[in-house]
Amino acid sequence: LDLLGPSTKRAVAAILAGVPPEEAGATGTTNGAAMRIAPVGIAVPVSFHGSTREARLSTLVDHVVTVSSVTHNTGVALAGAAAVAAAVSAGVSGATIAEATALGIQAASRAARRGHWVAGADVAARIEWATSLVASQAQAEAAELIYTLVGTSLATQESVPAAFAVLAAVPADPWRACRMAASLGGDSDTIAAMTGAIAGACHGAGSFPPEAIAAIDAQGLGLAALAGDLLALRDTCGSEAP
Repeated sequence: LDLLGPSTKRAVAAILAGVPPEEAGATGTTNGAAMRIAPVGIAVPVSFHGSTREARLSTLVDHVVTVSSVTHNTGVALAGAAAVAAAVSAGVSGATIAEATALGIQAASRAARRGHWVAGADVAARIEWATSLVASQAQAEAAELIYTLVGTSLATQESVPAAFAVLAAVPADPWRACRMAASLGGDSDTIAAMTGAIAGACHGAGSFPPEAIAAIDAQGLGLAALAGDLLALRDTCGSEAP
């Protein structure tokens, strides 16, 4: 339990107390769903242009809701998770950071209407605002704006826009973007994870230093094989999608 975020911890406790799974995540608003959603973005294809984009975006949002709702069944949390998943999916399909962000905003708008309503800022609108806030700023100034204005807390409506803002500030260098996100303060490890997932999807694994990849591989998690399996699943989903 010490490894779980507050929303997931509450949901687990609720289920153990007999609460139905569809209600356990009714108050989950923090960023755990967005942090762990990247595999859905890899596995479910969404083109950032083309005639099938709308149908595939709806399918992606459905999958995000399915895997997230037990712990994060609120419009705010689902919007954040959908934004990250859509951006990752777009990146795997060849999107730029700007194109992936645009698709993430669309997905967030759709997912915000799902789950339980809670009071909270609109995630899609805050991503759009946060990315425009830092677009013309130097990295140091952008980091300060993200920390002081966008916010870096556990709240989905802060940390998810913060990740997209980092990408807008450093769109061409995934490793620098990860390091910038990790240095922000607040829930910076989660923000860096989301930043790295989207940047990696858009730029590819080869855009990260070999020593960084080696350090991760040394943990024995088998991530390369897992990524391969997810991409194979993506091919299957793509052949079945409209």
